[in-house]
Amino acid sequence: MKTLLIRNCTAITVNSNFDIIENAEIRISDGRIVSVAKCTNMPGIDDSEEIIDAEGGIVMPGLVNTHTHLPMTLFRGLADDMPLMTWLNDYIFPAEAEYINAESARAGALLGCAEMLLSGTTSCCDGYFHEDSVAMAMFESGIRGIAAHGIIDFPAPGVPDPSKNVEAASIFAKKWLGVNGLIKPAFFCHSPYTCSAETIINAKKEADHLGLKFFIHVSETKGEVDSMKAEKGMSPVQYLDSLGVLGENTIAVHCVWVDDIDMEILASKKVFVSHAPESNMKLGSGIAHIYSMIENGIRVGLGTDGCASNNDLDLLSEMDTAAKLQKVFLHDPAVMNAETVIRMATIRGAELMGLDHVIGSIEPGKAADLIIIDTKKPHMRPMFHHASQVVYAAKGSDVRHVFVDGKHIVKDFQLLSLDIHVISEAVEQSVR
Repeated sequence: MKTLLIRNCTAITVNSNFDIIENAEIRISDGRIVSVAKCTNMPGIDDSEEIIDAEGGIVMPGLVNTHTHLPMTLFRGLADDMPLMTWLNDYIFPAEAEYINAESARAGALLGCAEMLLSGTTSCCDGYFHEDSVAMAMFESGIRGIAAHGIIDFPAPGVPDPSKNVEAASIFAKKWLGVNGLIKPAFFCHSPYTCSAETIINAKKEADHLGLKFFIHVSETKGEVDSMKAEKGMSPVQYLDSLGVLGENTIAVHCVWVDDIDMEILASKKVFVSHAPESNMKLGSGIAHIYSMIENGIRVGLGTDGCASNNDLDLLSEMDTAAKLQKVFLHDPAVMNAETVIRMATIRGAELMGLDHVIGSIEPGKAADLIIIDTKKPHMRPMFHHASQVVYAAKGSDVRHVFVDGKHIVKDFQLLSLDIHVISEAVEQSVR
């Protein structure tokens, strides 16, 4: 294959030293990074190479969205400005039951993939129903991702019989295992309050049997925690620990209301946490103690949640929010610095997916999942500190180029893998 050369850029490598290389060139061959170094400006480059002039832009690892529900792009703005349980029980669950089918799930997922790719997300972790349609949409888009089949203890889209919920997830997972190198299946139990102990245990057991990740919403609201303590005499984290389902392949989503004991359990069991600050803020759920989690050795990735509760999939915006929210919460402007947040959105997300040996940093041998951020717009000037500029100034709309596994997916702000007009029309038909 031809070698791709990205030049005239600053590379934020996110390697162990967090090296930032100005005037860098990145060489890619067969979808893998061959080298990243300062440009030598030496003549003699092979004529067969494709050269991308980054025009002074920032090159960094593609962003990793560790939690979303892609078909929920269909519900963007449907039920805003209300508490979680009202939003969920009175609006979202009924809408899903009535309108989510294989066709609408695909349309919503394609829209979500397009939005993520155009804003610099090259990998995502989705959890929803009709997940076969979602996985196909992810495959069509060219994004890298985990597609986790939803499990819940009442009739759900595609699984009308709740007694078949784990079986349905297992059938889906076995279908997708090893089918495509970019898409991996997983299991997603909605929460401890919508799934019985038996369901959670059986789902985790099957996930372990297949060697797959297990996702679950945990301690999202104070009401959830209070109810669990009243019913079980323990927090949701302690309850899941008592069921034996916490481990390094478990991803606990949200974890807004966790105490020191919960953090100790999460750290000792090597559980990953997916943090979705904008969704937590919009639903009034609270502020997760993310800085304390990181200080206690818990590995935290960043997610957007679905578009019904965010309402976008812009992970660059999420990075800005994640940093500032901890600063105001702790009254300390020094916590959650730019490097920490960039790691959350890249290499920590890769670790959560079990892919840190493949993606998450710009290093030789890793897959070329890269983005190029345009730095010529007014809000990106002047440039004192590249990492800080990415976190506190850059927007998803600044992403000019996107590569996944070395494939050019977004070129000069245009999505190459999908037709936005066709997708938008399909979404509008589903909405009507």
